[in-house]
Amino acid sequence: MSLPVTEETFETEVLQRSRELPVVVDFWADWCGPCKALSPALEKAAAARAGNVALAKVDVDANPRLAALFRVQGIPAVKAFRDAEVVGEFVGAVPPPRVEAFFDSLIPSRGDELLDAGDELSLREASELEPRRADIAVALARARLERGAEDEALEAVEGHDGDFAAAGIAARVRLTRAGIAADAFAALDGGDRDAALASLLEALEGPAGGNGEMELSPEDRRDLLRRAIVGILSDLDPTEPTVRAYRRRLAGALG
Repeated sequence: MSLPVTEETFETEVLQRSRELPVVVDFWADWCGPCKALSPALEKAAAARAGNVALAKVDVDANPRLAALFRVQGIPAVKAFRDAEVVGEFVGAVPPPRVEAFFDSLIPSRGDELLDAGDELSLREASELEPRRADIAVALARARLERGAEDEALEAVEGHDGDFAAAGIAARVRLTRAGIAADAFAALDGGDRDAALASLLEALEGPAGGNGEMELSPEDRRDLLRRAIVGILSDLDPTEPTVRAYRRRLAGALG
């Protein structure tokens, strides 16, 4: 069942409650036909996820300040709150499958739970459940690298070349096999990203070298170093001055 919410109760029933579980708010009006058409789908979706998602209703005619505060310009307007912030929304009487998908997006999947656990066994199960998720693949590969299982780490990120972090891990393994940038990856494993990036950029700017089990052409070496650098940078805040400086240096080395 949905809970009618007013301007007086919104703070408690929506904002504060959303710190415990997602709260979906249906902004509606009694005269609105599409609102009445959408309501059963919302009620059904909320009932199916009782205890994981709450549903509240705001009558925009009776609570105009709430409608204005959340920029409701057309109804039905549905907004999801988590930690007192809007994290998802849609407008209009969308079909029930879209309502179900909207509610599903608010609840952590089993893969999310296993990813949060973080141990290699959990990450392997998460990867089996959701093999298309690059974030899980990257976490699994990193866990495997921690115990020196480079072949298994490479296997974990196969098929995720479009993800910068995954491509960076694959490049790292291939560079290591070629005997290139070992110091950089040791620094990375030790938590010193700045030293790792500086070392990788020096390798990119400097002459070719390596003495590992796999020989690389100058072109392949250059591309793998680029991928390794971009993979590390993808985990960092792009607005940070040091990150911008690294990106400029990378662009200069490639140009």
